Amino acid sequence: MKIAFSTLACFDWPLKDIVAIATQCGYDGLELRFVENEDALYKLPAFRDTGLASSKRLIADAGLEICCVDTSCRFHFPEIKERARWVEEGIRMAALSAELGSPAIRVFGDEIQAGADRDSTRSWIADCICELSAQIRPMGVEVWLETHGDFASVSESMQILSDSQSETAAIIWDPANCMAQSGERPLSAIGATSTRIKHVHVKDQRQEQQGWVPVLTGEGNFPFDELQSALLSLDYQGFLSYEWERKWHPQIPDAKLALPHFAHWFRNTWK
Repeated sequence: MKIAFSTLACFDWPLKDIVAIATQCGYDGLELRFVENEDALYKLPAFRDTGLASSKRLIADAGLEICCVDTSCRFHFPEIKERARWVEEGIRMAALSAELGSPAIRVFGDEIQAGADRDSTRSWIADCICELSAQIRPMGVEVWLETHGDFASVSESMQILSDSQSETAAIIWDPANCMAQSGERPLSAIGATSTRIKHVHVKDQRQEQQGWVPVLTGEGNFPFDELQSALLSLDYQGFLSYEWERKWHPQIPDAKLALPHFAHWFRNTWK
């Protein structure tokens, strides 16, 4: 199984430094989230015009794949114009994804807004995924919905995909999110409807009084044995992408420690 990491770990680094640590640690791919503290990556010189060509060469020469391009798109808004704005953002990010040879963009559902209900919110999300999938299909890029927020379970995410009627949309399974936000454990998430999982986030966490907190892999309570069994039952062949969320948790160790640590843990622990 191939490993990647989300650039949430090193959100303010330039691409050359991200590629360098990926190569040094033996990663196979990158999941692009933030670069130089920017999430709308198409705004950066590194992903425009001659800069884009140079970045593509840098990534290719390092033998890395861009396994996913993450967007900040959320489709839970009651306002039609706001949902349309995020669909447009998805289209722009998909164009970059296609240039980088990435198979998909990541989107969120995400959270039921004040005054809205679950069914209406699910319908808005599904409609946006349907529209975005249709718009970017000619680019060869798919929409991958992360298990997150108020729709964090695999079953909830699968229901959204079913409602969207998109044949190409799929799931990014973040089993740690599922445990923390919906109480869903890895083995209980897997069933006949979970075959549309195309990408998996990996991270460890420890339950404390204030809730689940991120910790270095192997130092927390996440049941990796269950995750391995679940992925084996799915015959999963995609990437395991390490999501060290230092962007959101600045108190946790730096990427220079966490990224080598995960790569070492994976090579020595993953069965």
